[in-house]
Amino acid sequence: MNNIPMVDLKSQYQKIKEEVNTAFAEVLESSYFVGGPVVKRFSDNLAAYLGINHVIPCANGTDALQIALMALDLKPGDEVITTPFTFIATAEVIALLGLKPVFVDVDPCTFSLNHYQLERAITDRTRCIIPVHLFGQCCNMEAIMAIANKHDLYVIEDNAQAIGSDYTFSDGKQQKAGTMGHIGTTSFFPSKNLGCFGDGGALFTGDDALAEKIRMIANHGMKVRYYHDIVGVNSRLDALQAAVLDVKLKYLDEYGAARQKAAAFYSSHFNQVSGVTPPKIATYSTHVFHQYTLVIEEGRDRIKDGLQAAGIATGVYYPVPLHLQKAYQSYGYKEGDFPVAEDLSKKVLSLPIHTELTEVIQEHIISTLTNSK
Repeated sequence: MNNIPMVDLKSQYQKIKEEVNTAFAEVLESSYFVGGPVVKRFSDNLAAYLGINHVIPCANGTDALQIALMALDLKPGDEVITTPFTFIATAEVIALLGLKPVFVDVDPCTFSLNHYQLERAITDRTRCIIPVHLFGQCCNMEAIMAIANKHDLYVIEDNAQAIGSDYTFSDGKQQKAGTMGHIGTTSFFPSKNLGCFGDGGALFTGDDALAEKIRMIANHGMKVRYYHDIVGVNSRLDALQAAVLDVKLKYLDEYGAARQKAAAFYSSHFNQVSGVTPPKIATYSTHVFHQYTLVIEEGRDRIKDGLQAAGIATGVYYPVPLHLQKAYQSYGYKEGDFPVAEDLSKKVLSLPIHTELTEVIQEHIISTLTNSK
């Protein structure tokens, strides 16, 4: 069998090639390469899909997080609570703005921010919480929002990995991931469930005033051209990327269903393998499986090497928790502070999962992994 990648973007493209090429031609003919009608159309369509008033595109997911924090008028030294078990961008933007990242350990089943430990991390300097909807499912947003409201804190949802996921509140109400906090952010990096052919991101909000400010920040602080009312950045989604995303948005739920089917097939087999724990799905959230991540009790690296030797790509998300990264040592954290995140970093292994994955390929992956134990 040929080498198996984590994500098969080429095969996905072949299925929508004509639609994408037609969308590209529209952009080329219009010559609106930054902004313009295609970007607006995608923004409006994504807002309708999410059920939120405002979607503001930007250049990438990291910019989205930075712009979200800038829109809240936080002051240097203000504290922002987040998880140590995520991609570096979440903490990176906090540090870049002179704010202090404060970490809270994760739930051992969902790998998301443990809301039971959240309140004890709140101080008189805390201003914001950034929960990360990791690997494709939502954090417990009902609990997090209740705590945030109690302490008058902002909530920015890092939704780079769970776009399309649905959260169900205790009263039965449903909302899309990224639409429950004051601001939601996402990434359109090519490997994401909704990915473009380069880089891109977006912010979501239902607050009109915040939306206006976010738009200004993303465009050099301007509302009227050449009149700069606030300090901003240059972070815009180009029209060619918006064209791709607008095509793919029509298939997002279909893509999610394909990933869920593949995940169910994996789990039906790995549930029978000792020492291997498949992903657990929270009762309050659907899971769109940006990653399919196993917990392997012993020999994770040996198994990873065995799969690699067989031409099967894997990923370790994440090998070093953020509080132990060299760049963040000045904040005073040490090994043992967040034992769940530290334990997961030694045991997690993500397998290929994407919209074109077949059961024949999955059976090969499953047998190879099982034989590597």
